[in-house]
Order: sequence, then C-alpha cells, then structure tokens
Amino acid sequence: MHEVKYMESKDEIELQKILDTKNITTVFQPIVSLKDASIVGYEALSRGPENSTLHLPVKLFHAAEVFNKIWELELLCRKKAIERANKIDKNKLLFINVDPKIFKDERFKSGFTRDFLGKHNMSPDVIIFEITEKTAIEDYKDFKRAVDNYVDQGYKIAIDDMGTGYSGLKTLMETKPHYIKIDISFIRDIDKDNFKQELVKTFVTLGQSTNMNIIAEGIETESELAKLIELGVCSGQGYFLQRPSGTFLDISEDIKTTIVKYNKMKTNRFQFEKNCIGDIAKQNPDFQSTTQAKEVKKFFDTCNITGVCITNGGYPIGLMMQHDLDYVLATQYGISVFLKRPVSLIMDSDPTVVDYNTSISDVSKIAMARDYKKIYDYVIVTKEGKYYGIVTIKDLLEYTLEFEKKHAKNLNPLTGLPGNKIINKVIDNIIHSHSDFFVIYADLNNFKTYNDTYGFENGDKVLKLTAEIIEKQVKKYSVYNGFVGHIGGDDFVCVIENDIEKGRKLCEKIISQFDAKILDFFNEKDKKNGYIESFDRKGNKDVFPLTSIALGCMYGNFSKLKKVDDIGVYMSKIKKKAKKSKNSNYVIYNINLNE
Repeated sequence: MHEVKYMESKDEIELQKILDTKNITTVFQPIVSLKDASIVGYEALSRGPENSTLHLPVKLFHAAEVFNKIWELELLCRKKAIERANKIDKNKLLFINVDPKIFKDERFKSGFTRDFLGKHNMSPDVIIFEITEKTAIEDYKDFKRAVDNYVDQGYKIAIDDMGTGYSGLKTLMETKPHYIKIDISFIRDIDKDNFKQELVKTFVTLGQSTNMNIIAEGIETESELAKLIELGVCSGQGYFLQRPSGTFLDISEDIKTTIVKYNKMKTNRFQFEKNCIGDIAKQNPDFQSTTQAKEVKKFFDTCNITGVCITNGGYPIGLMMQHDLDYVLATQYGISVFLKRPVSLIMDSDPTVVDYNTSISDVSKIAMARDYKKIYDYVIVTKEGKYYGIVTIKDLLEYTLEFEKKHAKNLNPLTGLPGNKIINKVIDNIIHSHSDFFVIYADLNNFKTYNDTYGFENGDKVLKLTAEIIEKQVKKYSVYNGFVGHIGGDDFVCVIENDIEKGRKLCEKIISQFDAKILDFFNEKDKKNGYIESFDRKGNKDVFPLTSIALGCMYGNFSKLKKVDDIGVYMSKIKKKAKKSKNSNYVIYNINLNE
C-alpha cells in the first residue's frame, strides 16, 4: 500500500513538472488516401519527456486523470500541436484528439477562437476534432450543441476508435461526424477474418451513403492494406504506411507504388462502359475561397451553370449553389452584409466530394442518400485530392438510364450474363494486352439428353446453376479482374487475370461444385444407376452418363494471336479433348510453352 502511494506521489510530482515546464513532445502520423496515396492530413500525438516515467501517452493521460489534471494536460498538448503545425502544408488536415468532457467545456471554446488559430497561421477548416471517448458522454443533447457550434465555425468532427469503449452507434448517430476512424482491433489481420471484413464493409457502405470518410487505424501489413483497398476504405494510417515523426513526413515511394498497384488491380479491365465518375465530370471553373460573393453571382448570371466548387490552393473546401446564394442575398441585409465579402462565408462547407475513380453507380447511391434539401446539389470530383470537375444530378440520371438500356440488350435473358457482343470485346481486349490470362470455355456433356428426358424448364435450371457456380468461383479466384459470359445454350466462357496454378484450382473447384450440385436435378433411379436411359439422334435407345462439365482452357499471353476467331478455333479443339472423358474434366493449353 505504501509502495503504491509512493509511486502515485512520484507520478503526481512528475506530471506537475511536465505541466510547469511545458515539456511535451508532439509527433505527427500521416493519414493517407488509400485511393491515390496522397497525404490527407496528420494526427497530432503527444508524448511525455523521453526519460520520464510518463513518456508513454497511456501513462501520461492516466496520471492526468488520476490527479485531476486532464484539462491542463490536454490544453498543453493542443497548444503544442498548433504551434508545431504552422509548418504543415496548408492543404493538409490536422487531427487533434479531444475528450468529450473537455470538448464542451467553456474554457475549450475560448481556447479555440479564430484569433488563436490566426496567430499560428491556421484556420478552422483544416482542424479535425477527433473525439476520443475515454469517458462516456453523459448528456448527448448538450454534447450535440457543442458539436454543432464548432461545425458552424468550419471545424470538422471525427469519431476515434470506432467500435470500442464508448465509441458506439449512439455517438455516431448524434454527432454525424465527417470522419469515422475504425479501431485497430478491427483492422488487425482483416485479410484473414471474414467477419471483420463484413463489419468494415458495413462502415464503408454507411460512409458512402452519408458522405462520411472512413479511416482505418493501425495498418501494419501489406495484406491488411490490400484488403482495405479492396473493401473501399478511403484512408488509413499505421506503421506500415509511416510511423509518427517530429516532422510532417510523406510516405515512401515504395508504399505509394503499392497503393497504386492495388487500386489498379481493383479496376476491372473487363468493364467496357464508362464506369468512373471522372469520365462524365465537367471541368467547370472553380473559385478561390477569398472570391467575393458578387463575383460568383456575376458568373451565375452570365453562364448556364448553377453551382461552383470553392477551393483553397486547388483543393475543394465547399460548394456554392446558385439557389443558395440567391436565398442568402434575398434576406433583409443579405446584399449589404455578404455581397462584397468572401463566398466562403456562405458556401456549403460539407459538400459531396468523390474521387475521380469512384464508380458511377456508387456516386448515384451517395447522391440519392443525401438530405432532401441537398439532393440536387452538384457532386464535386477530385483527382489526386485536387479539384477536377463537377457532375450534376441530371448527368447522373441520363448516364444511368442510357447505360441500363444499352447493357440490357447485351445480356443473356436466362442467366443475366454478358452475351456474345461483350464476350468478343473481352477476348479482343486480352489479345491487345501484354498480360497473362486464363481463359475457360465451359460446355455441358449430355445436356441435350437431360433436356429430352427432364424437359426444358429443368434444363434452364441446370444452366442457371452452372452460371452461378462459375460466377461465384471466378469472383473468389480473381476478385478484381474476372469475367464470365454466356455464349448461348450450355456454352460459357470465363476469363481471369491470374497465374496458371490459380486457373487450375479454379477448374477443380468448378468441377467439384458442379458434380456435387447437379445430382439434385436427377431422380433417385438415375442417380443410383449413374446414367440416363434415353434415345440417341437416330432414335435408338441408349444409355448416357449423367450430365457433367467439360472445361477447355488456354493460358498465357494472348497477344501472340491475331484475331478473336483464332482463339475460338483453339478453344473448340481444347474443349473437344476435355469432352472425351465421360466424367467432368478439364484440359489446359499453355500458349507460353507452345510458341
């Protein structure tokens, strides 16, 4: 007991010494875009003196809580962070940790005035208050009022360690933050944990539909990074990307290359329609945040454009819609107060901003999920973090309708898979590529006999089953670059951009799944016999094996072949070899070894 009190006494003395001498070290860890490898901003992290018993932040803040010095410590940490951050790139965000109890304290409000930030050459629109729920929020109504106060001034809100402690759905619902930081416990080994993947997918979907940015904390391996990119997480931080440092470090070129590589893999080379929002964005002019409102009004009055992006150094910070500007100016003192002042005072500081490579379907969902008052507002498109252009809701609707109309014409009506026109485009695409591909031509054995015996309705069910099996397995073995098409009848084609061993495993999996599930489509007698009694083409009674699947496969660099028809001739010959077996079978022809 005496020893514990002695230790507490030493910690109290040490803490007071740190506060008196202002001996706090601030380090900064970059938060990185997992879309384009740019730096989104930096999280300010505080440490005690190097040789102190309170060096580690966990011990430091625990001591402050025990000795009722949390306010004094957090104030010191914030001041140190702001002082150091005057060297930060003005287009980068600064994430500052704040306890909820401190957040609504009047002393905190007075400590974060525009004058205070101005002295250090900073503005509220680059500050993100990261709510760290070490303690429970006792009064959500009061807390929400404090949040709204800061948001109205231009600050943004992040919920830290989402999914742990007090960082629950209630806080998410009440604060409606701009950023959600998913705790490290959900990120650790996410590449091996399907349950964690589904949880993160849910957050990503929520973020997309509510315009909240998702940040993954504690990324420590390349496999975790790859999986998070696959799941669509916007940003991340962690030791694998960059460790905290006393200065504002960028990430290494190797890490940038890795992020770009996994994003390229995510872009399916077999999607031929324009599917990136950047493809339909209009490169309308943007306006600097210091531009007077009268200049923006003049632009609206003379151009057939009803919305503009407001930028700071090329980075979007807001949206000014014509109807919103007209509404403000039409108020009693609107013209006299705002006409000659910066447009940033009346812009929407929380517009819908999406990356150039975001799919059009995803942007449509995000746009339609917005508050009804903003449903027709423009969508801002960025490229490598900077303003690229805008997309109107009219553009989105027109494109979506046209795409659906064209796409429906080229799908097989039974399976919904792409038909011959799209299949030919895919084959032509791999001929003009210099990568290795694995192509499968799938055909059912004795399918005519099955149709004659069990009827066309059941035959259609078998075709649907075949399509489902092939689609599911292709997605499993080629998450990004996989394609499945239905040539017609019982003929299918699929393509994956992967190595030959993965292709071999894919064939084995398709066959094992087909052989197990096809038995459900036969009666007990035929299943027991292992064959069907039916008539051949000449009308003679004969015995036919149960329906099986034959896979004729080609692997390698298809640029060696000249035309789509050349591949068709090869595939037909290989498929015939596969069909010689009475059971399900596959045959692989390696182009690279048979030049």
